[in-house]
Amino acid sequence: MLFGSMSFSDARLMDITDRLHVLTAEYSFDFFTWTFNAVWVKLTQSSMVAPHYFDKKAQHKLITEYLSTLKDYEATEEKIRLIYSDPSVQNPSASSVSLRNQLSSLSGRMSALAPFAEAVLEMQVTTVINDLGLTSGGQPLPWVLYHSSALPQNLVISLRQKIGQQTNFVLTPITVERAANLETRVDKKLNVSSLVVDIGGLAAYPTMIMFTPNLAWLTNTIAHEWAHIYLGQRPLGNNYDTPETRTMNETTASIAGTEIGQLVMKRYFPELLNALPANNKLISLHDASAFSKGVSFDFRTEMHTTRIHTDELLAQGKVEEAEAYMEQRRKIMWDNNYAIRKLNQAYFAFYGAYADTPGGAAGEDPVGPAVRALRSQSSSLKEFLDRISRMTSFSELQKAVGKIQ
Repeated sequence: MLFGSMSFSDARLMDITDRLHVLTAEYSFDFFTWTFNAVWVKLTQSSMVAPHYFDKKAQHKLITEYLSTLKDYEATEEKIRLIYSDPSVQNPSASSVSLRNQLSSLSGRMSALAPFAEAVLEMQVTTVINDLGLTSGGQPLPWVLYHSSALPQNLVISLRQKIGQQTNFVLTPITVERAANLETRVDKKLNVSSLVVDIGGLAAYPTMIMFTPNLAWLTNTIAHEWAHIYLGQRPLGNNYDTPETRTMNETTASIAGTEIGQLVMKRYFPELLNALPANNKLISLHDASAFSKGVSFDFRTEMHTTRIHTDELLAQGKVEEAEAYMEQRRKIMWDNNYAIRKLNQAYFAFYGAYADTPGGAAGEDPVGPAVRALRSQSSSLKEFLDRISRMTSFSELQKAVGKIQ
């Protein structure tokens, strides 16, 4: 996901952006403090320079130990949550003492390993980027720098009449209840469709990446967010202000992230290749999670169908009907073991922009297929990025893939 200020020439949209900032000011994420802390971590890493002296075997051991510790931490945290949720437990504090002590120990171990693990993964992704020729003077620009932490959330705004992200606001993490209340207030005040979404990464610098023991997802996302910074130095990255160019940016970063991430896994962690995710969408890990019960239900196909019919209704001016239809479809998703808190125009505006894989929330939006077509017409990832990064509009992309004669 790309972070950056967004500018609009439409007075109505500018009004939405200004009023949104007023409504959400109390939830504003402190980027200055986060960036200061992340830069300090990176400076500490560079002063240690230890990963450069690790051989391949030692690097592998470090990463697997870090991810194993993180997995144990998450499992212990979940056990504590269940104790506090269990109505039969009279004194959850006393019942969770040993687990909380274990969690504290794991937290200390994670903190000790994290700087080294981040430095190793940065070095490995950098090596692959160099091999792909995405460098200047022998170094990737920007340098691959990321930091894992608790991430902010993103409040996404779409007009009700047409799906497309109009603006967004980065929030300090809030509870589900507060998110729902905020969405209701914003929708009522601005007559828009809004949604607070969790994110897996953010293209600040150093880039933000969520904590996860899924190494395949992690390498993809490190590369995805690096690709956003790479594009940000070029015309495409500086044109993120329409739904079409946003989808071009996000789909390009997803394609690059997936290709680079897979190469990192093949080169350094081949035994974990089966853990590769199907794609590199930066979506909440819980937003469309299945409570697997063996029910056959193709989520991507059903979401694709939902998006297409919603677009048809909106094109006919049937806004209320479209919103009722999306709620009906959300309930069907729930009945088939997919938990989506809210399915609305903002949902499709956000998730539909990650169109590196056919189908899903993008519906019949032609932008994703055109980006994928350009990649298939390019002999390498470098050629693809060179071509698309110079573009500033969807019409340029259409011409490049032969849609306009």
